[in-house]
Amino acid sequence: MASSVKKPFSLFSLLLDSGLTAIAFSIFYWLVNSHVPSNDPAMIKLWGGLTAGCMAGVFWLALQMLKTVYRFQRDQRK
Repeated sequence: MASSVKKPFSLFSLLLDSGLTAIAFSIFYWLVNSHVPSNDPAMIKLWGGLTAGCMAGVFWLALQMLKTVYRFQRDQRK
């Protein structure tokens, strides 16, 4: 039996989410880079990147939750 429910996955959505997450990573890296307590440039890059990676992951999760709630609310109005 075929279902008429549209699947929420699309290549465009994946590329858009990846692009937004990459932009968020860049912004987070730029912000936290100056707060790393070190004088070694390699350590500043390492810990800035690790911190920005965690923050970008939280951004991606929040974006997915926002999209899911939006879809649910939109479907409830129909």
